[in-house]
Amino acid sequence: MNITQRVTALLVTALRPNLAPNYLSQAAWAALRIVAGVVMVHNGLDKLSNIESFAEAYVSVIGLPFPIFFSYCAAYTELIGAPLLALGLLTRPAAAGLFSTMLVAMYHHVLVAGFSIPYLELSALLCSLLPVLFGEWRRYCSTC
Repeated sequence: MNITQRVTALLVTALRPNLAPNYLSQAAWAALRIVAGVVMVHNGLDKLSNIESFAEAYVSVIGLPFPIFFSYCAAYTELIGAPLLALGLLTRPAAAGLFSTMLVAMYHHVLVAGFSIPYLELSALLCSLLPVLFGEWRRYCSTC
């Protein structure tokens, strides 16, 4: 199997909806997605309200180049990915983008405050939830 076929198979598998007939399980996943999505939209709106301040206080501190650019990337990932996650549309790609944003947030919190639970609480919870939502595609991938 060549690389193009593997990438195509992976994309088809990652974007396939979960049609399992277990309604209680599906309702629990939906509630989890909705809560995570609503929380993440709030974070994105906060970033966009004063992007320069966010870039200086968070992105510059961890040493990323182009802090304004990465601040907009984080804000729009949260503003676009979170509603997609809450609605169950493109859940896996949205979860992957939000997971990467939360990894950077956790790195910032550890760098600034150490392993302080009040600072890490929300980002750690979301960072542990998003791979679970993203990882469901492995159930459908026979070649992975």
